Amino acid sequence: MTMWLTALLVLCGLSANSHAQTSDVADRLHSPDYLLMMRHTRAPGVGDPSEFKLGDCKTQRNLSDEGIAQAVRIGQWLKQQGVKEAEVYASPWCRTIDTARLLSVGSVTSENTLASTFDEKNTAVSVIDDVAAFVAQKMKNKGSKTLILVTHQVNILAYSGVDTAAGEMVLIRVDQNGKMLSRTVYPRPD
Repeated sequence: MTMWLTALLVLCGLSANSHAQTSDVADRLHSPDYLLMMRHTRAPGVGDPSEFKLGDCKTQRNLSDEGIAQAVRIGQWLKQQGVKEAEVYASPWCRTIDTARLLSVGSVTSENTLASTFDEKNTAVSVIDDVAAFVAQKMKNKGSKTLILVTHQVNILAYSGVDTAAGEMVLIRVDQNGKMLSRTVYPRPD
């Protein structure tokens, strides 16, 4: 009987541990002191082209077909975790806004605090302070709403200390000042 149940779970794409992880993710995201920070999905290249213009997606690194598919899968995964609707903020770069929209878990608001600092030197402290202030403000009225921030590797590394790959997520517990207390990394679901 156990072997049959395990085979059924595998066929359905589940594991024996998925239920515990599923409720844990949703429970934490619905609590007033957790948020999800994620890196945009696959956008080939590094940094931005020299002719880059923030308001013009044609001049930026954009999501590849793989990145589009990744964002859709992450949105499906979030829904499977119990995240049906979220308050979503994204860096003003096209690849982060597109990733956030493709999650399909809520309307997306562009947020300058989450803007890439890739070409800026010595910004880790200001990223930590700026993101913490933004998070503290959002957490005041968050209640049980899910808060998702879609940004860039350099910003996530500065704020959480985690070097993320495309589409990776960091579940972060914060204090009332928006400072990180703990973190759990979730790989991009494939």
